Amino acid sequence: MRKFKKVKNKGIVFWITGLSGSGKTQIGKKVKKDIIKNYGPTILFSGDDIRNIFDLKKYTFKDRIKIVNQYGKLCKNLSNQNINVIFCVVGLMKKVRIWNNSNIKNYLEIFIKSPLNTVRKLSKKKIYKKKYIQDVVGLDIKPEYPTNPHIIIKNNFKYSLEKKSKELILKIKKIV
Repeated sequence: MRKFKKVKNKGIVFWITGLSGSGKTQIGKKVKKDIIKNYGPTILFSGDDIRNIFDLKKYTFKDRIKIVNQYGKLCKNLSNQNINVIFCVVGLMKKVRIWNNSNIKNYLEIFIKSPLNTVRKLSKKKIYKKKYIQDVVGLDIKPEYPTNPHIIIKNNFKYSLEKKSKELILKIKKIV
């Protein structure tokens, strides 16, 4: 795992990535209070929230790269104003993570690692059912999993999201 170097007077971007249905947003919501307490003003976004707000309906690999790059630019802008951002997004594209890491001063990459078969079986969104959606990361689009994230949280769904959230907070406190 990579070393995190905090830059003063910049917010921290907690980039939580993983497969759809891996628990990213739920974990992000559970850690938000602790992040506010320990690191200051914080806003949380999920990829689904942003897609709904801006009516983003395209899911091809090319469109995903463009959209997720915009997410990175939004996070950079907010962190430059000393606002922490918890951004929960599939974002399993190497090119995007490289840009984020190079351009966002306090970029903390968190990978929620979940087995694809388990996520497919337990997903409440039904996105892994072919008749509902196309261009699904993990089915139609090959995920580019992080090879060197700052933090890995293994979520095999045998433990509560509460427990996984506490694990994430402990790992964040060790490196930030």
